[in-house]
Amino acid sequence: MPTFTVHEPPPRKKAPESVIAPERFAFVRDGFHFWAFVLAPLWLLFRRLWLAFFLYVALTILVAVGLHFAGAPSIVQTTASVLIALLIGFEAATIRRWTLTRRRWKMLGFVVGEDREIAERRFFAAWTERAADVAAAPVAATYATPVRRGAPSPSDVIGLFPEPGAPR
Repeated sequence: MPTFTVHEPPPRKKAPESVIAPERFAFVRDGFHFWAFVLAPLWLLFRRLWLAFFLYVALTILVAVGLHFAGAPSIVQTTASVLIALLIGFEAATIRRWTLTRRRWKMLGFVVGEDREIAERRFFAAWTERAADVAAAPVAATYATPVRRGAPSPSDVIGLFPEPGAPR
């Protein structure tokens, strides 16, 4: 069953928000992304992953030029292109999460669902339940850390020995 990571966007600067609108949350599915494998440049552009797109183009050009000048046969060049496409297909979700993190989106957690809609329902059901529990919970008492006055005495024992200087 697919796993999704849930990401919360940063607050908008133009119209300050006290609470982030849940419809702006991003659900990123883990696993292999077929369209990222087949049409990697278009998939990256469609998802607005600009830096990843430029890195993909640079890597593809470097590998193609390097293999051409090395005199590699066309089957090796094709295999390298397919391997790069496979890498993009397998790591598409990671690339998207990395971009969201760079854009200061906060990851809220993981949710499992058969599809995105079921994952959204499960996440928001747990999220509202958790918010209700936090609102109903009593305020926990805070305790001060004990304060030691003065230097340690020679009879203070640290560790497992019953008295200082005793044989093992």
